[in-house]
Amino acid sequence: MDTVLVVAIALAAAVIAVFLTYSILRRRLERQFRSWQDEQLVLWQRERETAQRQAIAQSRAVLGGKFTEQMAPYLPQFNYDPTEARFIGSPIDLVVFPGLASGNPTEIVIMEIKTGSNCQLTPQQRKIRQLIENGMVRWECLENPSTEEG
Repeated sequence: MDTVLVVAIALAAAVIAVFLTYSILRRRLERQFRSWQDEQLVLWQRERETAQRQAIAQSRAVLGGKFTEQMAPYLPQFNYDPTEARFIGSPIDLVVFPGLASGNPTEIVIMEIKTGSNCQLTPQQRKIRQLIENGMVRWECLENPSTEEG
């Protein structure tokens, strides 16, 4: 009977030890996990704030560029009469008709306005420039466009 009591006590002690070890480890791991979560949340918030600042700065740069594109005919370095320029915006910015104000246009100038430090043409703009340089420009007149009734 003493052996059964010793085995029962040893078994109870083992169960209690396992339970205590489990509880202690669980609390420790939960604390570590919460700490990791808090660190990640702070990191994520910093990254989000940085991304927001970058997006705002980029948006301002784009809006400033678009404003400059439309105001370019009124800037001192614009070499044409502002009344002879027509803003298109995309894929090129301006078409200028020098001499148009006097009733005698002498040429057509396709113009791209670039602002900022990166003043490179897009692939589309390079293609358009190449088409113009190759003489791949023509005139069309669409006469009396109307929808058919019927």
